[in-house]
Amino acid sequence: HRYHKKGALAAARQGDAVNPKKESSGSQFYIVHGQKYNEQQLKMMQMQRKNTVEYTPEQIETYKTIGGTPFLDNDYTVFGEVVEGLEVIDKIAAVECDRNNRPVVDVKMRISVIEVYYLRYYNFYEATNIFCNR
Repeated sequence: HRYHKKGALAAARQGDAVNPKKESSGSQFYIVHGQKYNEQQLKMMQMQRKNTVEYTPEQIETYKTIGGTPFLDNDYTVFGEVVEGLEVIDKIAAVECDRNNRPVVDVKMRISVIEVYYLRYYNFYEATNIFCNR
């Protein structure tokens, strides 16, 4: 299960009012920076979202230690994560931005996909194709 911890890669999308199916963008993504949260804050978020999200002990520990954006969980698709160079996210988040929250100077990235593999899973009743990355 992927969630919005610091370093997560997630698909952007338009807001719920114009995109009620919450379909992800095919060409835009974001890297999660966020902040650290304590257990009380996470419980409050859970209650505000009418318990539609239940944080595992692993998620709680991750949000407490490295942080993230837990309020986005279950609303946006997380498809990967930064596995090396997490400190670069802090540098990107610290660049000067204009009033539209866009960097004054473009931030260029070079991204490498370490490994993506295709797994075909069969069970007795149905066949399902699953895309995975490690």
